[in-house]
This record gives sequence, C-alpha cells and structure tokens, in this order.
Amino acid sequence: MILQALVKYYENMAKEGKLPKQGYCTGKVSYALDLSEEGDLISIISLKQTAKRGNKEVDVPQSLEVPEQPTRAVNILSFFLCDNAIYLLGLDTKGKPQRTLQCFEASKKLHREILSSVDHPAARAILAFFDRWDPARAADHPYVQENLAGLIAGGNLIFMVNAEYAQDIPALRAAWEAYYGAQEQGVELPCLVTGTRQPIAILHGKIRGVQGAQSVGANLVSFNSSAYESYGRDKAQGLNAPVGKYAAFAYVTALNALLADPEHRQIISDTTVVFWAESANPDYPVLFNAAISPKEDNQKLLHAMLEKISQGLPPREGVDPEMPFYILGLAPNAARLSVRFFLQDSFGNFLRNIKQHYDDMEIVRAPYEFPYLSPYWLLRETVNPNSRDKSGSHLLSGAVMRSILTGAAYPQALMNAVMLRIHAEQDDPERHIKKITRGRAAIIKGYLLRLCRRRDDKHNEEVLQVSLNEESKNKAYVLGRLFAVLERAQLEAYPNINATIKDRYFTSACATPGSVFPTLIKLSRHHIRVIKEPKLKCYLDNQIKDMIDKLDVEDTPFPLHLSLEDQGYFVVGYYQQAQKRYIKKSENDNEEEA
Repeated sequence: MILQALVKYYENMAKEGKLPKQGYCTGKVSYALDLSEEGDLISIISLKQTAKRGNKEVDVPQSLEVPEQPTRAVNILSFFLCDNAIYLLGLDTKGKPQRTLQCFEASKKLHREILSSVDHPAARAILAFFDRWDPARAADHPYVQENLAGLIAGGNLIFMVNAEYAQDIPALRAAWEAYYGAQEQGVELPCLVTGTRQPIAILHGKIRGVQGAQSVGANLVSFNSSAYESYGRDKAQGLNAPVGKYAAFAYVTALNALLADPEHRQIISDTTVVFWAESANPDYPVLFNAAISPKEDNQKLLHAMLEKISQGLPPREGVDPEMPFYILGLAPNAARLSVRFFLQDSFGNFLRNIKQHYDDMEIVRAPYEFPYLSPYWLLRETVNPNSRDKSGSHLLSGAVMRSILTGAAYPQALMNAVMLRIHAEQDDPERHIKKITRGRAAIIKGYLLRLCRRRDDKHNEEVLQVSLNEESKNKAYVLGRLFAVLERAQLEAYPNINATIKDRYFTSACATPGSVFPTLIKLSRHHIRVIKEPKLKCYLDNQIKDMIDKLDVEDTPFPLHLSLEDQGYFVVGYYQQAQKRYIKKSENDNEEEA
C-alpha cells in the first residue's frame, strides 16, 4: 500500500509538471561547465543558492531536472550530462588517480554513445570537450583552481552551451530518452504495485532526506543477503519482490520530493514523518503541518481550523475533508530505512483525531502558555533535563504519533515515563526545572481519559475535566488536591522556606499516602496557627476539612499504596488545585493593575 500510494501521488504531480517524468530525476547541482561551441571550457559558473538553515544562511546546490542517476555502488557508473568532478573533469578528489582516469573515460564513452549521432552545436561541443580535455592536468586549469574547494566537496556539475543548460535542450533530451528506452530490457514479471507485466527493477533508487540516515541516501526496498531472499531467487535482489522499473522510479521520485519539502515532513525524535494527499493541492500538507506542529504564530489558525472540522465544515475553501490522505513514518537503519508507521484515512478524519488529542490533553494552564502543545514538546516531558538529547525515546515517539493520528489509547510507556520523571525530579527555579509541569499533567490526564473511554468508565471519566473538579470524590484525586492545600498552608506560614513538603514528601504521598498524610495533617495545624491573616487561616482550615470529608473514613481514607493509575489522578488533582491558586493570584494582580 505504501508504494501504491506513492506511485499514485507521483502520477498526479507529474500530470501538473511538478515531478520529472521517467528517465529523469531532480539533481542537486552546484556548478555549470560553460563550454564554447568548439568544446573549450570558458568558465565554471556556481549555481548554488542561499538558503536558511536554522539561524544561519548557507549556500546549497540548486535543484534541477537532470537525466536519471541510478544508485551508484562500488562499480564505476557514469551519469549523462550531470555528474561530479571525478567523472566530468577527471579531477582526482580522493587520492586515486588511476580510478579517477577510469571514471572520466567511462563518462567520455557514455556521452559518445548517446551524442555521436546528434546534429546540434551543444552535442558537438560536449564531445569536443571530452576529446580536448586532459584529466591529468585538470587541477591546474585556472577555472578549476578558482572553484577547487567546491569541486572537491563533491557537488554535481552540468554542461552549459550558449547560455543554455545541456539537459534542457530538446535534441539532447530526445537522444537520452532513446538511449534510456533501449536500456529498459530485463526480466519481465507482473509488477506488485501496478499489476501490469513489465521489466522489473533489480535495484531501487535511494531515499534522501530521512534524518539520521546516510547522507548518500538509504533504501526503502533492498535485498543484500540470501537469508532475505525467496526460495529459488538466490542473488536475484529485486526479483524477490518484483516491482516494475516504472513503479520503482515513481515511488522513489515521489518520496524524495516529499522529503525535500518542509511542508510535507516533520521530524519527531528519530522519526521523519512525511504526509501527502492524493490530490496535488498544496493546501492539504500546509494545514496538516499546522495541525500536528502548532507554533506561536499559528495557534489561532489551528483553533479556527479544528473548530470548522468539529462542525462538519471544510477547514479551508477548496479543501475536501474526504480526500484520501497518507502519513508515513520513517527511521534510519544503517543503509536502509525502517517503516515506523503507515496510516491512511480521509483528511477530515485525521484532523478530527488530532482535535480529539488536543481536547484530551487540554488542562488548565497559565495565561501566558499556548493552548496547543506539539508532540515534540510533549515528548520532552519524558526526558531527563540533564540529557543532551531532548527528543525522547525513539520507539515511544512513533507509538505516540500513532495514538494521536488514529485516536487510539496513548501507550502505557508514555505514562510510565512521565511518572518516572515526576518521582525523580525536584523543583529548581534557577534551572527552570519543575516537577509538575502543565505538559506532564496534560499527558497524565489524556492517558487516563482514553483509558476510561476504553473501559467505559463514566464515573472516573467525569473526574478528568479541564479545570478543577471540586465535586469529585475520587480518592486519589482528592488526596492530590489535599496535598496542594497543605503545601499552600506551609507556604503562607513560611513564605521564604527553602524546602517545602512538596520537595520532601510528594513522591511518598503520591505512592504511599498512608505513611505520610497523617504527619502532614498534623504539620498543617501548626502552619495554619502561624498564618496571621484570619480570613486566609479560616479558608485553608475549611478547605482541608472539606477534602477530608470527601474521603470515606470507613474505606481507608489514606491507602498504604496507590496504583500507577491512581498516582496519575493524584498528580492531576494536585496540579489543578495548585493552578487554581495561581490563577486567582493572577486575576487579583490584573485587577490591581487595572
């Protein structure tokens, strides 16, 4: 299904001229060899463009349509009209003069074979160049000297004659297409992708742009050992899973184009996620990108789009919610790629699932915090703050993305990782580290909410509201609220205290409340007596009594142990009760300013 979806996307894009036809590819070109009609090199022109990479501007090769460049392994293989300096100039960039000469001669032979019968000035100029050029003296040529560093770096070169790129000249293209068509002979079998009988691709092209994969590209489909081959297909490579040459070209071209476009990809941990609609309309990936990767400047756009989807309306004019949409997660695996996930559904269903995710994760927050948190920021909540890599577990990132996009339950590992960080960390204002963050509370709330739905547990589902639920009698939730009030009593009594009960007792109170709460309640009586403001003293005392009343005295109000799920309710209760205090304080400050 992956290859079929990519081939269909290629065909839709090729119809609009947005992807090269078979026999061509998109090449990264750094320089043009400007030739006279006599075949002399009259200049080397840089084709690099300025692009932004993070906060820096760098020079990058230009993307141009060039004749197809198949996978090049250890054997010498020259490319037509577009290749590196070793093949086109015979420039020894790797300290292997003999092999460099062989590469140049192979390129010379290929161009003679294709262009010898072409009656065009550019064809004659290129053939004359190969006849006149001396690869042994390539490094001494003045134009080569001017661009030596860039040529040694390995960028691709093309030919230019009379200010026209050679690969764009119709006569040269016709010669290449005739040659390419004659090379299409091979074993013919039914193609697994198209269903038609056609020549089968023995080697598939490399996929470039997957984070962490080899810079030269990696294979999505490959066979390199007899252990992976079918019986009777020893050393047959691509014949083990026959994909036609056309389909192999189409899916590789489509996937490389998607990976090269920031609007069609996202990086989450080690997973490179690419997404596309069956239509070539660019609005689909733009809207999906905004939905799955909320940023400071698109929060309002995202809110409006998700509201339209919830009302059954198109997210934007001209965008069909029923349009088939595909999401592919790829991860590096040596010289190959691993498929983390592949999802297909209507565009509208994916947006509805994303909206459900944001609804499930929604929890009371500070006024300055953004409404929507991206998967990247959620996964950061599972990472040790001292760790250099803030992206989170690789396998966990794939599982979380699948849950978001399909509406399935969040993985147990996500809950475990968050609770582990809560138990392991302490507040550190100087390093901006908080034990209970909005993100961690949101993850726990979302995890428990989906768990309740799966179990059809309406009672506990009602506990998990966006803001504080003062009516809930869920024991763990009430204990979390009670701990927040006890902490406030201590802070009101001793505002400048270095270590609060949260620093000393939170983990124990959360996991084994029976061993801690009796002591904390005794301490609170002392704290309340110290508070000087009568109204606040009375308010906190009543709050503590009210919460203790919600705990059934005859049913172990302070359990010896809480399960991991109940610890989650404890954390949510604590967070929401604490946020109520901060929000009221913020509102009072705003009133005073007004």
